Amino acid sequence: MAIATVNPATGETIRTFEPLTDAALDERLALAGAAFHRWRRTPVAERAAVVRRAGEILERRKGEYARLMTLEMGKTLRAAEEEAAKCAVGCRYYADHAEAFLTPTPVEGGGRDEYVAYEPLGVVLAVMPWNFPFWQVIRFAAPALVAGNVGLLKHASNVPQCALALEALFADAGAPAGVFQTLLIGADRVERVLVDPSVAAATLTGSERAGGQVAATAGAHVKKTVLELGGSDPFVVLPSADVARAADVAVKARAINNGQSCIAAKRFIVADEVYDEFRDRFVRGMRALTVGDPMAPTTDVGPLASASIRDDLAGQVERSVAMGARLLTGGRAPAGPGHFYEPTVLENVPPDAPAAREETFGPVAALFRVADADEAIRVANDTPFGLGASVWTRDRGEAERFAREIESGQVFVNAMVASDPRFPFGGVKTSGYGRELGPFGLREFVNIKTVRMTFGDGGAGASETE
Repeated sequence: MAIATVNPATGETIRTFEPLTDAALDERLALAGAAFHRWRRTPVAERAAVVRRAGEILERRKGEYARLMTLEMGKTLRAAEEEAAKCAVGCRYYADHAEAFLTPTPVEGGGRDEYVAYEPLGVVLAVMPWNFPFWQVIRFAAPALVAGNVGLLKHASNVPQCALALEALFADAGAPAGVFQTLLIGADRVERVLVDPSVAAATLTGSERAGGQVAATAGAHVKKTVLELGGSDPFVVLPSADVARAADVAVKARAINNGQSCIAAKRFIVADEVYDEFRDRFVRGMRALTVGDPMAPTTDVGPLASASIRDDLAGQVERSVAMGARLLTGGRAPAGPGHFYEPTVLENVPPDAPAAREETFGPVAALFRVADADEAIRVANDTPFGLGASVWTRDRGEAERFAREIESGQVFVNAMVASDPRFPFGGVKTSGYGRELGPFGLREFVNIKTVRMTFGDGGAGASETE
């Protein structure tokens, strides 16, 4: 795949980039390794100050960054501005909490010379996706850098200008040379970077296939990985729910980021008692969305990021309909330039249809009618994915049951799933492993080191057997 900016609203190639030569790539790897040995010894407060300044720059330049995101991957300008602002919040969060998260933890019953320390691992390779071209990177970079690691960003090949802007962002914030670098390379050279002795760990957000490849390579070289992969999140509506509110939020939850979000609701599982009301409200809401120029303030849904993504989505819909799903609205790619696809709703979706079994990365919703809470849980969990889930009910006991029994990394009750710097984010099953965000995200890429010091005649308090 070429490294290029292609405007998804028009299909026009704006700018192309030459990938790094092998020699240039080796220079960047060497620079990252050297930078780590200096950066890890930089006081935490100074590292946090760099990340804080990055947040200030993000806030100040959010309009500039937003236009770049919209140009390269097609999200609405309003959504892009919100993304840049969220990145600023993420930077501030880690700058504010770095000292607390990294302060050694005393061991219960131990003295002052027995504690757990948190030390950086080294150079971390981040293989990042195009759908949230700034936020996905910041939520890796902010905790990694305050912890004393350095970052190498291999961004998606269709957002090279965002990738370069992020490198410049940290440089402008005062990060020393080599602490955060962008690698303009294709996916075929990720393995070459990952096996380099200077690289200690990797994080990837993307497809199951890409995650499996990175995990296999890293495993063969005994390197830590965090994977955030796909999702087919359930949105469960139970009889006691505020159906009108649930339907309104369901439209937002499906159409967010033009439907191109791992944690966007995709499977809408609705109790029989309220199914018809929810379906009618939801379909009206999806039909009312304005599809068009993502730079326009009135646009709700912009183009998909590429022609291939649009065509794959259309194929999933066509196959699902051929298998018996009923098309309630949408189901077409509008004529004309750009990679647009109509907001689409399917019902009576067979459990083995693509709309039920696969991740639909675009504004396509699948409706499922269920008899009761037991069936809702069964259908919600009948997926290879386990990233997020949204449940709508006024019954606390019911809410607590679903929070326990749904197999996912996060469950939101009476709200749509969203990432937040304060809370760990990640999945189970084929949605990946490890966590981003919160203190857990920071500690994914640290050496959790036990320290026990004994002086004089005192001995260790525990058995010396393994």
